[in-house]
This record gives sequence, C-alpha cells and structure tokens, in this order.
Amino acid sequence: MRVIGHRGCPDHQPENTVAAVRTAAAHVNMVEIDVRHCKSGEIVVFHDETLDRLTAASGPVSEYTYDELSGLTVGDSAEPIPQLTSLLDALPAGTGVNVELKHAGLAPDLIPRLAEYEAPVIVSSFDAGALSAFRDEQIPTAYLFTHSFGSAIDRARGLNCEYIHPYHRFVDEAAITRAHDYGFEVNAWTVPSASKVRALRAAGVDGIIVDSWELVPPVERHAQVD
Repeated sequence: MRVIGHRGCPDHQPENTVAAVRTAAAHVNMVEIDVRHCKSGEIVVFHDETLDRLTAASGPVSEYTYDELSGLTVGDSAEPIPQLTSLLDALPAGTGVNVELKHAGLAPDLIPRLAEYEAPVIVSSFDAGALSAFRDEQIPTAYLFTHSFGSAIDRARGLNCEYIHPYHRFVDEAAITRAHDYGFEVNAWTVPSASKVRALRAAGVDGIIVDSWELVPPVERHAQVD
C-alpha cells in the first residue's frame, strides 16, 4: 500500500511548501501537490483559487505575478509560495510526486518538466478537461472524484487513466474490486484516521492519501510504487 502525503502532509509543515514536501519525503512513498498558473505564467504550487485562507493577501492567485506571490508566506510560517520547478528540485532523489491540476491549460508547461523528473509521477485532477491533454502522454494519470464509483470508472476509462482517486467515504472492498477488474489502481483521499487506514488496507486499497504519515505504521510507509 503506497502512502501519499497530501499537500506534503500539512499536519507537520505548511501545506504545499518546500519544507512540507522535503520533510514528508522521509516518511511517505509520494508527495501530493497542487498546481496552477499565476498571472505571469509560472506554475505555482498552491491549492486554493484565492490567496485569502493561507496568506496575508486576498484575491485570485491568477491575478498576481510570481514576483508578487514570492513576497507572500504560507500561514504563519516563513515559507514562501513555491514555483513547481523549485519544489521538484528541492525533493530528495527518488521521491514520487502526485501533481494535482487545479485547472485546464497546464499541460504544455507541465509535461516537459514532469517527463524529465526521475521518480514516479501521477497527474490527477477533478477536471476531465485538464486530464484529457495527458491522454497520449507517457505520464500516468488519475481521475479524482467525490461521488460513487459508477460514472467515475467510465470517465477514467475514457481518459486512459491508470488510477482512480476516490474520496475515502466511497471506498469499500466491492468498489476496489470493481476498479481492479477494469485495470485501475485505487488511491483513496484524504484518509482521516488510523482506523480508516486499517480498514482500507484490509479492503485491498492500493494507496492512501493522508495529511499525516503518523496514521500509518512506519514499516508500511514505503511500499513499491510503479
């Protein structure tokens, strides 16, 4: 069972920052990060559409240049909003990355950078249009969803995804078996407790996405990721 650090495990460090992913990398198989374009065209690592929740600024990320964003810090930390390139460069060698696309149009800038990344990569999104640009690429993709498996499997098949990433509440043994029958691996998000981790592992889940690696016993945090 692979363990994926959601936003770099924000229970331990400020989410989607270099500090978060570098710290989490020692405890998980992969780190999950969120990416979007800013006004000046760089790909930045930031979950929300707006800056309000996590910074002292307000308004859409898309209305700020990276020069402006680089002067902001995340939460009450000293950690800046990183560009994707600098965050990937900061990761220890061999650290897998799950890159969640927050909107369409990222593929032309993202594909060349991920193609040269020398560790496992998954590109995921709730947005089928964002994923469709990766259909013919050699980069594994995952369809994210918050509902039952039926239509999600059909959508993932149409997108040529290798993975499906369901909300944990919709994941049970029958759903996992159905996904496996169609050739998908299942990484459930965002798993909130150690007891839920145990239940999903017993049900046959392939991976879990967590805010804290401490939900998983240390011996189980480094399963092979293909």
